[in-house]
Formats: sequence, structure tokens, C-alpha cells
Amino acid sequence: MNLSPEKITLRQPDDWHVHLRDGNILNTVVVPTARIFRRAVVMPNLQPPITTIQTAIAYKERILNVIPKELDFTPLMTLYLTETLSREVIRKGFAEGVFVAAKLYPANSTTNSKDGVTDIRNIYSLIETIEEVGLPLLIHGEVTNQDVDIFDREAAFIEQILDPLLHRFPALRVVLEHITTEDSVEYVGNSKFNIAATITPHHLHINRNAMFEGGIRSDFYCLPVAKREYHRLALRRAATSGKPCFFLGTDSAPHLRAFKETSCGCAGIFNALNAIESYAQVFEEEDALDRLEAFSSEFGPIFYGLPFNEKKITLIRKPHRVPSSLHLGKTSEHIVPFHAGEILNWLCER
Repeated sequence: MNLSPEKITLRQPDDWHVHLRDGNILNTVVVPTARIFRRAVVMPNLQPPITTIQTAIAYKERILNVIPKELDFTPLMTLYLTETLSREVIRKGFAEGVFVAAKLYPANSTTNSKDGVTDIRNIYSLIETIEEVGLPLLIHGEVTNQDVDIFDREAAFIEQILDPLLHRFPALRVVLEHITTEDSVEYVGNSKFNIAATITPHHLHINRNAMFEGGIRSDFYCLPVAKREYHRLALRRAATSGKPCFFLGTDSAPHLRAFKETSCGCAGIFNALNAIESYAQVFEEEDALDRLEAFSSEFGPIFYGLPFNEKKITLIRKPHRVPSSLHLGKTSEHIVPFHAGEILNWLCER
């Protein structure tokens, strides 16, 4: 990594958690990711979800078909775990290199998760196979019990589900995705198990007040929801700590504006348009720019057992205003990006 007051050159990063959706949205949102990131772990919560080898291959082909030829980008596909899934899909999909990971969604925990797992015990046989073949298990770590406050669901998941799971399957390789709490930081950072966590740019920038500033701000609504300020500060310490168990995962999750600004708005923040610049701003504010490359480009490949990227990217100090929207082609349909209308200090040379 080369670092100066006006320029940062670092190994090309990867995004270890991204939603690319499908159809017209895919055609628009995949390019901002592919322009910066060499690889990306693509979430399987489509409608219907990715639960077979064939649907994963077909989805990967749809992604690659809309990537401009000048961009070198590899989507890494994941398997959506259901209670009716066959263990053979896991074994064969892993052996053939189709799946880089399996994804656990508690049922009804987030977008398109109704087909997820209602009780972790119902998929113990699948997890046994995942542990056996060495496939990483990616977890949306929230309980869905309505008796648990939405701001406490991540902490409850660790206590009620994750910790017992790891004691039962101690050889599991786990990524606790898009963590939002000091509880997760402490659990992952001090764990004796093979567990890591991804951290998003938006959870480093906003706390839960952002959703209610001047009214209901649906653009800042995501799942897991942003938490109190002390949780945000704990995430910033974790991301900039230099600990290899914490690495980049944007959880960029686009929704059309019409589905965000409605009586029942969708959860998700689209940050791919300026993700690396957003991370760079945090690391600079924390006086940790020298640790940005490891967080963005090294700790993820180490955990997944993949080679480092050879190419470099360069960030220059150039204050710029983030666009207010990203349109789908020439239509009026649009997506509002994270930091819309705000000034970011760093700009990636594309």
C-alpha cells in the first residue's frame, strides 16, 4: 500500500457481501460494484432463492452478461439454506466450485427471507455437511421472535443461537455478516472459534438517529437496523483495529425509490456507488488509513482461502458530491445511494 496526504494506492479490494438483485436492477447496480471490486460474494435471496446448483450457475451467467468487457470481475455464488435442502446439493456444489459459501437466513429476518430457517435444529444435518466439506457459513445474525426488541435481536442471536451452534459444530467456518453491535464486536474479536465478521460502510457512519432525523428517513432503514452511538463507535474501532477477523462487506442492498418511500418501506441501503470512498473517509477520521488495505483487500481472501488480487486501485483526495440518485437506464425509476447529496473527501480513479 502506498499512502500520501493526497493519494492512496492499495491492492484491489473484494466485497464479501453484496446484493445484486436481478433483472433491470441488476443491469444497473452491478457495474458500480465491478468497477471497484475484483470479486464479490453475491447473496442468494432472490425470488425464488438460489437453492440449486443450476440456478446458481444461471444467476452467475446473468451477472457476467451485463459486466462491461473492460472490467475484470468475478461473482462468488452462495447457496440459500432451507429446511428442505438436500445435503447432496452442498457436497456437489462445493466440489464443483459453484458455491463459495452457504447462507443462513432466519425466516422472515430480512428481504426475501420467508423461505429461510424457522428453527436452527431443523438444519443440523446441513450444517454438519457444511462443516465436513469446509464451506463457510454466512449468517444473518438476528432472532425473529416478536417478543425481542428489534434493537436487541443481534445480541439475542449470539446468545441463543450462534454460541450454542459453534459449540456443537466447533470446526465451522462462520462469517457473522453486517454486524451492528458492540456485542458482536466482542464476541467475534475474542472468540476461540473460526469466526469472522463483515462490517458495512453505513453502519460505520450512521446510528439509529439517522432514521428519524426530521421525520421518517427510509433511506437509512436497513436490516439489521443501525443501533445506538456506542455500537457505531465499537464498529469503527473494530474495522480499523487491524484484527483479521473483521473485513469489508458492503451489504449494498438496492431498492427502487418507490419501494423505499412507501407506507411499508423495504430494508436496504445501496452503497456500492461510493463504498470504498465511504470506508476511506472513516479510516481517515480514525487516523487508520494505513490499515485500510488489510481490511479491504487482505483479511477477506485470507479467511476464504483465496489469493490476493494483483491489480491496484488509487484513491485521490478530491472532495466530490455524491449523486442524489441512480437511474435505471433511461427510465424514471431510480435508486437513492448512500451519502446522496453529501461530500466525500476521497475519489477512486476509475
